[in-house]
Amino acid sequence: MKISYKKLWVRLIERDITKPQMRKDLNLATGTMSKLNKGEEVALSVLLRICGYLDCDIGDICEVVRGNKE
Repeated sequence: MKISYKKLWVRLIERDITKPQMRKDLNLATGTMSKLNKGEEVALSVLLRICGYLDCDIGDICEVVRGNKE
């Protein structure tokens, strides 16, 4: 299973917030932003900070993507 942050990027666009602006406002490390951009796992505490920043629920910024069993 993988995680997708597409909902986060859409929400940022809807609110006219750039990724660099969010990173600056939340004081996120560049490595954390890199993980978000690559769809890698980040700490729950980071996701909760983003939720607080955007005034939303965690399901509004990310979702689990199930891969095909091969």
